[in-house]
Amino acid sequence: MQKQRLVQQWEHYCGSLGGPWEVWRGDKLKNHYNVPWQPVSLPHSYNGLDVMDPDGKYYQGQGWYRAKLEVNNPYPGGRTLLHFEGAGQRSEVYVYTWKIGEHLGGYDEFTVDMTEAVEQAAAIERYRGLVPVAVMCDNSRDLETIPSDASDFHLYGGIYRYLNLVYVPKVSLQQVHVEASEVSVAGDGKGSCRVKVRASLYNPEKCSEAVKLAIRLHAPNGDVVAESTLECLPWQGEKELAVYALNGASLWSPGSPGLYACTVSLESVHGETSVRERFGVRSFEFVKRGPFMLNGERLLLRGTHRHEDHAGVGPAMTEEQIREEMQLIKEMGANFIRLGHYQQSRIVLELCDELGILVWEEIPWCRGGLGGEAYRQQCRDMLTAMITQHYNHPSVILWGLGNENDWECDFDYFDQEEIRRFMKELHELSHRLDDGRLTAIRRCEFCKDIVDVYSPSIWAGWYRGIYTDYEESCRTAFENVDSFFHMEWGADNLATRHVEKPFTGFEFIPKGEGGSTDERDGDYLLTGGEPRVSRDGDWSETYFCDMIDWYLKCQETMDWLTGAAQWSFKDFATPVRPDSPIPFLNMKGIVERDLTKKEAYYVFQSYWAAKPMVRLYGHTMQVRWGQEGERKLVKVYSNCGEAELFLNGVSLGVKRRDSQSFPAAGLRWEAVFVPGVNRLRVVATQDGVTVEDELTFEYQTEAWGAPAQLRLTAETCEDGRVYVEARAYDASGVFCPDAAQFVRFGLSGDGRLLDGLGTIRGSRLVQLASGRAGIYVDPVGGLPAAIGETGFVSAGGPASALAGAGGARTAPVSVVSVRCEGLPTALITLG
Repeated sequence: MQKQRLVQQWEHYCGSLGGPWEVWRGDKLKNHYNVPWQPVSLPHSYNGLDVMDPDGKYYQGQGWYRAKLEVNNPYPGGRTLLHFEGAGQRSEVYVYTWKIGEHLGGYDEFTVDMTEAVEQAAAIERYRGLVPVAVMCDNSRDLETIPSDASDFHLYGGIYRYLNLVYVPKVSLQQVHVEASEVSVAGDGKGSCRVKVRASLYNPEKCSEAVKLAIRLHAPNGDVVAESTLECLPWQGEKELAVYALNGASLWSPGSPGLYACTVSLESVHGETSVRERFGVRSFEFVKRGPFMLNGERLLLRGTHRHEDHAGVGPAMTEEQIREEMQLIKEMGANFIRLGHYQQSRIVLELCDELGILVWEEIPWCRGGLGGEAYRQQCRDMLTAMITQHYNHPSVILWGLGNENDWECDFDYFDQEEIRRFMKELHELSHRLDDGRLTAIRRCEFCKDIVDVYSPSIWAGWYRGIYTDYEESCRTAFENVDSFFHMEWGADNLATRHVEKPFTGFEFIPKGEGGSTDERDGDYLLTGGEPRVSRDGDWSETYFCDMIDWYLKCQETMDWLTGAAQWSFKDFATPVRPDSPIPFLNMKGIVERDLTKKEAYYVFQSYWAAKPMVRLYGHTMQVRWGQEGERKLVKVYSNCGEAELFLNGVSLGVKRRDSQSFPAAGLRWEAVFVPGVNRLRVVATQDGVTVEDELTFEYQTEAWGAPAQLRLTAETCEDGRVYVEARAYDASGVFCPDAAQFVRFGLSGDGRLLDGLGTIRGSRLVQLASGRAGIYVDPVGGLPAAIGETGFVSAGGPASALAGAGGARTAPVSVVSVRCEGLPTALITLG
């Protein structure tokens, strides 16, 4: 098999066409017909920016892609395939105007055979031997498909995962499954197991010549530990090729994620090909009414969640971006992730295997109810695809069958018994396809007895109740099911928003009287309903860090807990939250949508990470406030045994870490700041390793009134961008560090706002965070926008954009504005 990614030389048209001939007729009639095709690289989504447009609904409809491919199959009489790793949400594939395949489902992989169409295309003279390929993607809403548009995420359109051109012989291996079963643990990370190797063939022409197969197992160090050969006639379906007893095997775990490899080679008169699959040896158990066990030992699952969503590109993340994200998750100390709420990129699963991150992966039967037979068949098809395509990954322990299936809205009926019957059908299908893993769902109480592992809704301190009721809520839920796992907890938090005293909900709910902590339909709304922190709170990083701190310190002593996963690792776009401080953004992330770390990242590290670390809270809190001489709390997050804090060069003493001493595990000091600039420095030690951190801030003692004016400043960056920041002041010109109004940036002139990113510095409509809001500006309107951790990475600068015409071009001029209801508009001129 030969495989190449098709990344470059694609063009895209956003909109519907009358048919595939309209893709190509511009080539024939280019002097008379002009379709605005745009050059793009894959992966690509046509919703990369519009999902974060605060003034309109994102586009749902057709988007077309076209390319002229050079096809040179090295196998005589071989098959030429297009392998899609994911495209949303419906796809049709054409060679020239001939439809060669279609697929329903935005998240599973599919393959289209283009062999005969390539031969036909060779006769089209004007393409000079190139093969014209077109792909239509369509993310139009249809109630009889999953996921529901009531789901808290976008139904993206486009070829948003990698697309591959694949060459295989007439007879080839289609899929290889490796099962490591009957695992026994011997100790010291070793064990034994039985390894079964099964395979299916791709043989569309029903060739009957004999095939020879060679199977080899390789240890993590590359040594061959088992091998065999087999000669037989081609077969239908899946065939068992070999069974091996593997003794002294290295066990896979988060701390030692050693991966074996199985190579199956096939030889016939039509050519040779091989498939290499990695697998791991491990055993796991959810003890009935008890903890989670991995390889015979208790493991507290410490997790987070992931959506395929990133600033500027939506789901169309490159492999490099995915690797960066997954590495951050591992470095945070997580050993578990739930991939919500759909099958995700094979790259993600491969990285989970390599990094040692256990996985719950699920199908997108998410909210809305239950549709008819076509709807149900899509659920069956997507569950089958997810299990068969990700079967070999040792990281996967749970197949998710649904999410919040008690949330009705898509149909004029809601039949709990029918949902129960279908959930049972999916549960049984999952076990037929893979009886070595368990099934799971989150938040559907009337189905909790059907699946193997259940997570109720517990949002103590956000959608309901207060965070000090967390442990009691979990214990109550734990006692009501055989296997309890706490999926989803957290709080929305606007990056760089800090407060001196967070709103906690204690104000209206006495401790111990919080009552229910589950999320109910409508609790995510910012109006109506009962008092709750999600509606009445400050959405600050300060509160979020305190909540995390409380949850994590509780989890350390809950010896019956299987695990819990915070929702979610990264801020992500969603159509159901137009009123968020950044509209259309779910802001519960530990990092921003461009992977910029929030303060919460370091709270998790202080409990979960092995490598010594220390972090002073408030690096993006440029101004603290209070009265002169007032004692203020300084929090330090660290996994080290002790730390010493210095204020303006003077030691405030050494503190010992105690995970049960809330907040900050005992690493907290009271300090008296001087008016003006202050400098904090902390030095921590663990096992002879010293780490330190420092920050500076202004301490404001001058009182302020209501915001009366906005002022703009501009700072030019090295890459050519300009950062424009708005700050709120009262009528006397005193800075308002707690101002939180919405502001809207605008621009007239030669430049452009770098917005639509869903980040604190990449959104034209945003709430002030601690009295400030800012946005990056391209002053010339020509800088390339490759999204990275900072939100924008330039491959050139203003000088390159201005080059040409002998340097005679007039310098660009832009006027940036910021508006806020009730305040005068502020302006600043760039250039």
